[in-house]
Amino acid sequence: MNSQAPSITIIGGGVVGAACAYYLSQTGADVTILEKGSFGGACSHGNCGFISPSHILPLCQPGAIQSTLKTFFQRNSPFSISPRWDPTLWRWLLKFAAHCNRRHMLAAGRARQALLDSSRELYGNLIETGVLTDCDWHSDGLLFVHHSEKSFEHYRHVDKLLTDEFGLSAKPFAGEELNELEPALKTGLGGGWLYECDAHIHPSQLMAAWRACLEQQGVEIREQTEVRNLHQTRSAITEIETSSGKIKVDQLIVALGAWTPQLVKQLGVSLPIQPGKGYSLTMPRPENCPRYPMILEEHRVAITPLSDAYRIGSTMQFAGYDSSLSPPRLNLLLEGAKEYLHTPTAEPIQEKWYGWRPMSADGVPMIGQVPKLENTWVASGHSMLGVSMAPATGKLIAELVTQSTTHVDAVPYRLDRF
Repeated sequence: MNSQAPSITIIGGGVVGAACAYYLSQTGADVTILEKGSFGGACSHGNCGFISPSHILPLCQPGAIQSTLKTFFQRNSPFSISPRWDPTLWRWLLKFAAHCNRRHMLAAGRARQALLDSSRELYGNLIETGVLTDCDWHSDGLLFVHHSEKSFEHYRHVDKLLTDEFGLSAKPFAGEELNELEPALKTGLGGGWLYECDAHIHPSQLMAAWRACLEQQGVEIREQTEVRNLHQTRSAITEIETSSGKIKVDQLIVALGAWTPQLVKQLGVSLPIQPGKGYSLTMPRPENCPRYPMILEEHRVAITPLSDAYRIGSTMQFAGYDSSLSPPRLNLLLEGAKEYLHTPTAEPIQEKWYGWRPMSADGVPMIGQVPKLENTWVASGHSMLGVSMAPATGKLIAELVTQSTTHVDAVPYRLDRF
C-alpha cells in the first residue's frame, strides 16, 4: 500500500460497493472493503442481472396509490406488506405517496436516466477493455411481455411518455410478430415491447469479475467483518469498531444496500429506505429456453436466460428484515411464468433465494455526503436497479470524494432532499 495515498474504507461488498472501490482505486487511493458476509453474497448474488436503461420511471407514479398500494394486502399479489407495527415503514409509505404525481415522477425519471445511461456505457467499456471478464454479458435487449391485448395497448401511453420526455422508445411486437421474435412464448398473448438498449449479465460472475479486478488493483476485501459501531467527532467519523478489531478512518463510504439506514441511524441520520424483499429461482435452461430476458408485465415476473442457467425472479414484499424463505412467494414466480412460456421451468431447482432491495421513497438513489460529516458518504437506495446503476454510482462517488467535476449532476441524489 502507498502510505502517501488517501485511505478509503467502504462498508458493503455488493455491486455498488465494488464499483465505488474500482473508481476510487483509479484515483490512486488505498481502498478497503468491509463485508459482514461474503463478497457479492447478498442482493448482488441472486438478482436477475438486468442492465436496464429502460427502467426510467419510478414506482411512485400518478395512480400508484390506487393501483399498487391497495394490492399489497391482497393474497397472491406480486406486492405485499406483512402487517406489523413499524413506524419507519409507515413514514416511508407517506413519503412514497407524496411523490406519486407527474412532477416528481418526471424528476425522478431524469435522475434515474442519468445513472442508467451512464452505467450502460461504462459497462460496455469495462467489458470491451477487459476490465470485467467472463461475466456472461448479453446485449440483445429486454422484452416487456403483456398477457392481454388491453395491457399491451395501454403500454403505448407509457412508450409515448418515455419517447416524448426522455427520448427512449421501444419496438412493439403483436400477434405472430411476437412469436417470431421469441418462439419460447405461448401464442395468443397480448404483445411485447422490446428495449434494444438493455442488456443482462450473470450476477455471480459479475461479482467474481469485480473481485478479480479489485484485488489486482490492490483493493483489500475483508469478509466476515461486521461493523458494530462508528466513532465520530462533530465533523467526521474517526474509527470503525468491527468484529475483527478497530479500524482508523480517513474517508468512509457506506454502501450497505438495504442495511444502510440501520448503520447511519447511529449518526443521527434518517434515510427513507425500506427493504423490499425479492425472490428468485435458479435452474438449468429449459428445453425451449427464451432468447430474450423478459418481464412478464401483468404478473411482474422476470425471466433471465443465462448461458449455463435460467432464473425466474421478482415480487416485492415489505416484511422488514425477515429472513425466512416464503414458499408462497416462490410459487408466484412459477405460476406467473406458466402463463406466458411453453416450458417455463426445468429441473432440478438449483437455488431458492431472497434478497432485500434498498427501496428509496422517491425511487431515486441516495448518493452523497452525510450532512455535517466531512469524510462520510452514502451510496444506497438504488431500489431494484443496483446492478443497473452501479458503475455510474461508483464513478460519481469517486468524483465527489476527490472534489472533481461530476460526470452527472449530483444534486438529485443528495441525502438531505427529503
